[in-house]
Amino acid sequence: MPKIITDNLDDLLNVLPPHVRDALVKQDSLSNLLEVVLDLGRPPEARFPNQEVVLSEKEVTYGDIGYVVSRIGSFTGDNRAGIERTLHRISAIRNRKGEIVGLTCRVGRAIFGTIRIIEDLVGSDKSILLLGRPGVGKTTMLREAARVLANDFKKRVIVVDTSNEIAGDGDIPHPAIGHARRMQVAAPNLQHAVMIEAVENHMPEVIIIDEIGTELEAQAARTIAERGVQLIGTAHGNTLDNLIMNPTLSDLVGGIQAVTLGDEEARRRGTQKTILERRAPPTFDIVVEIDAWDRVSVYPDVALAVDTMLRGQPLVPEVRYLTENDELKVEKQAVTKKETRIEQEEITAEPLHAMPRLYLYGVNKNRLEEVAQEMGIRLETVNRPEEADMILTLKRFYWRHPKKIQAAESSNLPIYVLRSQTPEQLKQFIRATAQTTGGKESRFDKAIAEANKAAEEVRNGQTVKELSPAGSYIRRLQHLVAERNNLFSQSMGSEPNRRVVIYKEKP
Repeated sequence: MPKIITDNLDDLLNVLPPHVRDALVKQDSLSNLLEVVLDLGRPPEARFPNQEVVLSEKEVTYGDIGYVVSRIGSFTGDNRAGIERTLHRISAIRNRKGEIVGLTCRVGRAIFGTIRIIEDLVGSDKSILLLGRPGVGKTTMLREAARVLANDFKKRVIVVDTSNEIAGDGDIPHPAIGHARRMQVAAPNLQHAVMIEAVENHMPEVIIIDEIGTELEAQAARTIAERGVQLIGTAHGNTLDNLIMNPTLSDLVGGIQAVTLGDEEARRRGTQKTILERRAPPTFDIVVEIDAWDRVSVYPDVALAVDTMLRGQPLVPEVRYLTENDELKVEKQAVTKKETRIEQEEITAEPLHAMPRLYLYGVNKNRLEEVAQEMGIRLETVNRPEEADMILTLKRFYWRHPKKIQAAESSNLPIYVLRSQTPEQLKQFIRATAQTTGGKESRFDKAIAEANKAAEEVRNGQTVKELSPAGSYIRRLQHLVAERNNLFSQSMGSEPNRRVVIYKEKP
């Protein structure tokens, strides 16, 4: 486990109202405290990694909030304040009059050793972009990178510190950044200007920047990289493919543009005439997706990774993790996902099962294929809706009712709508649509075969035929089977036993 240098927890406890502080110090897991929440008219809460604890039955008052505000630094334009020479962050919630009615007091910790998993990359002079969900440790890793580069590699390091998130509150930076210098940012919307100022005025070899989130900041990052300065930063986004699809920040990885190919070139490539391609060289050489403090996925060549994704080809990152014995392991897979799946089949002798042919609208093909192959499912996608058995799309696209979705609905083509394309959502869709059952046929195949057989029996004289319970998307396919056989059908019953009934005449 990484060693905590300091969390200055006493400094945070001292700014809290006495009754809240007294309740906190009685907690057995105080060293794991994440944050304290003070909302007007509600009991104060302490949040730990696996639980939330109510600290007092007494509701928070204006006096309690004022007690904290009077003992911390000033709030900036992003409603954040801090405690001088600490990494703690206090964020305010205001009412419409601008009065503070809630506080989130977040514990800031400097942790030694978090950069070890990518220390060789940090010392390589290449620009590195860190991605990951909120709270996974991106800022902690940035802070440690600044210290290692300044102290161990003896480089001139400038930390552009918006909201004093990296080096703490006050004019003297926290020791956690070592000999790195810190430039504060007067307001969040000026971050891009301070990034350029750092390069022009202070001759850094490395610039550290947290939360690149606007087009101006992305442009400033490109300017820094083009001047030969190593850039290590974080951006809004959990994964590389999230970033590629973000129109504001895609320039960080080269930007995306639509290119129209000639007929001959499109045939040679086996693609549509209009394709997506990378527009320019990436600002960052390396992308690191942080899964946890002890596990990351690395794309050591961002240009190659983006090109591979845009072509719809499988992309396997380099996986790094720390074992229980604190040993660093690096897995470099030279084979494609498809080849890996074949090796697994030879071991398990478990056949793959087909899904319906899918037309993807707004869903990342590479991500879906990766999840399907991990589950042992053979995936078939098509380039035109009329060639598909089903359309798979996202909720935000479906509600816009584009022409292709409208045409699919008018032709009774089943449409499966995902809330998001997280791995769990994709797995849920695949499990529901095609089930691996040893040597048996898939649930999809069985349901359609049952519907075809039932339709034939009804055409041959049976008045009504009730099918087995099925999910909504399979039921839509079964309704389509009935319609194509000039029969009538309707769904009956309640979930999970809702089923299709096929009739010879309209019921």
